[in-house]
Amino acid sequence: MNLALRKRPVSTEQIDSAIERIEEKLLSLGVREVASNRIGELVMRELKKLDKVAYIRFASVYRSFEDIDEFKTLVDEVRR
Repeated sequence: MNLALRKRPVSTEQIDSAIERIEEKLLSLGVREVASNRIGELVMRELKKLDKVAYIRFASVYRSFEDIDEFKTLVDEVRR
């Protein structure tokens, strides 16, 4: 998450709040183990709210796009 937000206009407080929301959501699940893809989706949801560029950065690594069309679809989705 921090790498995606590097050099982006997002305050430390905003990042801390996003992390807290992710932690609360995970704790509310009431399970001992959480799949990494669930955590990744929660991070993406928070990044999308914080900063669209950071969201795209994270998603491009997290989703491992196979081709440019998949990436373009994500960018088009963010533009809406």
